[in-house]
Amino acid sequence: MSESTVAPRRGMPVWIQVLVWVGLLALLGLVAFGLRRAQQGTVQPGDTIPDFTLTLFDGYQYAGKSEVKFSELRGKVVVINFWASWCKPCEQEAAELETAWRDYQDDERVVFLGIDYTDTPTPALGYLTKFEITYPNSPDLGSRVSQLFRIKGVPETYFVDPDGKLSYVQVGPFASAAEIHSIIDPLLKP
Repeated sequence: MSESTVAPRRGMPVWIQVLVWVGLLALLGLVAFGLRRAQQGTVQPGDTIPDFTLTLFDGYQYAGKSEVKFSELRGKVVVINFWASWCKPCEQEAAELETAWRDYQDDERVVFLGIDYTDTPTPALGYLTKFEITYPNSPDLGSRVSQLFRIKGVPETYFVDPDGKLSYVQVGPFASAAEIHSIIDPLLKP
């Protein structure tokens, strides 16, 4: 009877096994974090808006500055409108937002900020010119701000009270400047 020699099977070194398991657990953690964030939906009224900085389009500065830091707007009512040049509903509300802005532009207690979502500079600036938009506007570089607000699409408008808390969210276009006034005016009362 001949004996066959079977080489002992060598397993994967322990350090590689540990590395694989750590990698898998990290991946599962990232997936869980992403799912949790997706289930949160957009920021909600009552939430404090974290600080962010916008680099404004040329010609659309705020107080003569090409950059605006949200924390510097504390004490003011801030209207943040996410829009895009390719968005037809955004076009429906563009004149209403501009009209409301012109009504409040001399009131230092109110600031409008337009944030251009997933767009390129040429059509974005064309949109601002076409609708004669004059309030400060910025591209959303790297979609950082839209991710912060967890927007679902455009247009979306967020009204932040003087304490930096979200007061109201409008998903979809406004029908009139009066509708915008009805949200801002109560926020201005002491």
